[in-house]
Amino acid sequence: MAARKRASSMSISNKPDPAEPNSAPPVQKMTRKTVGEEFRLAPPKLGVIFVISTLLCSLYLYLLCFHYKVDYELKRSILINAGLSFVGFFVTLKMIPVAARYVLRRNMFGFDINKRGTPQGDIKVPESLGIVVGIVFLIVAIIFQYFNFTEDSNWLVEYNAALASICFMILLGFVDDVLDVPWRVKLVLPTFATLPLLMAYAGHTTIVIPKPLVAYIGSEVLDLGRIYKLYMGLLAVFCTNSINIHAGLNGLEIGQTVVIAAAILIHNVMQIGSSTDPEYHQAHTFSIFLTQPLMATSLAMLAYNWYPSSVFVGDTYTVFAGMTMAVVGILGHFSETLLIFFLPQVLNFLLSLPQLAGIVKCPRHRLPRHKRWDTRQRVLEALACTFCFILRHFLAGWYK
Repeated sequence: MAARKRASSMSISNKPDPAEPNSAPPVQKMTRKTVGEEFRLAPPKLGVIFVISTLLCSLYLYLLCFHYKVDYELKRSILINAGLSFVGFFVTLKMIPVAARYVLRRNMFGFDINKRGTPQGDIKVPESLGIVVGIVFLIVAIIFQYFNFTEDSNWLVEYNAALASICFMILLGFVDDVLDVPWRVKLVLPTFATLPLLMAYAGHTTIVIPKPLVAYIGSEVLDLGRIYKLYMGLLAVFCTNSINIHAGLNGLEIGQTVVIAAAILIHNVMQIGSSTDPEYHQAHTFSIFLTQPLMATSLAMLAYNWYPSSVFVGDTYTVFAGMTMAVVGILGHFSETLLIFFLPQVLNFLLSLPQLAGIVKCPRHRLPRHKRWDTRQRVLEALACTFCFILRHFLAGWYK
């Protein structure tokens, strides 16, 4: 978590002191050049990223390429999207140091309060680098349309609506990083960002009732109508803020995102492989198209954000990642399963309610006592997703 420090207007003023006739001329340009030349990011931790990506992606690739007989056209589109995402990984990796220099010039930096009292605690860490991940993600997603969608595609409208909502959230997240928007406003912003998605949503608004409850409700399927769209809007608000509130340690925001993204990919390919419904296939393939670029660009950022962190992702990344996962859950028609994957975030939200409601005093920065709790949290996240897979497929028997 960053304790943001901004330069005051006096500290960056380039006007000479009128009281001193021999005062030095303006040196703002020289200072900027010096900062740009001296600034160096620590090398990305590519070895760690290779191990993480191998562990998270191996099962997904095995299920997609070998275990299930996925339709050739679907598999081809998925692999093209994976190739573009792979390119996006290296573009993000290359652009982060460049963007870091620019944000430092604008005094957008923070100090890692987790390392307070150590030499690393006095280093200026560039903030809001999540903007790089968001921009590269959007470019990859837009370019992919050329390879997959035609002008008369039924999914093109929802795909562009999803990108509009994500782009809207990236903008609002960056505004939050610059203006430090209050928490009450942060709860409202995702509501507006989901409007393009909700207006373009043409999927079902029904839920399947578990078998033990059918006798009480009197129906196996319940149409919620507009209430379902309200639920989708609330889901987007929850996902966006849950990634944000469950943050503050090196690599935690991105770590939980890539673990959940891997779980989403595995869930999608399992659903594609176990169904014969073409429309069902398209919905889950659509989800993969947005999750693969999210995971690839996030892994590139994690190479710099892994402990000890060289950059901070800012609220730009947390709200972008939360909105993207909400979008893939809604348009992939597995929003209920997505909530199960967010179980640690749900528990964290419930534990935080007394502080958020003002019943218990909430400190400005809630820090754990263990310095490497970020790593423990990512193990925890992986175990939670594994448990959620078991829980989800156990509960699936109630719906048959």
